[in-house]
Amino acid sequence: MNPAEGPAADFLRQFIALGHYGQARDVAGMVAYLAGPGGRHVSGSSILVDGGFAA
Repeated sequence: MNPAEGPAADFLRQFIALGHYGQARDVAGMVAYLAGPGGRHVSGSSILVDGGFAA
């Protein structure tokens, strides 16, 4: 789903608030947070790790 290498990569990048495509470590950071004490009271949520693309 990450078009960073696709034909429309440069065009789509302009719609990402942070200006760059995410990497696996970006998602891993959120997973680690939710699995730790910070996420102990989080349930039934949909959390986007998309650099602001959907915002």
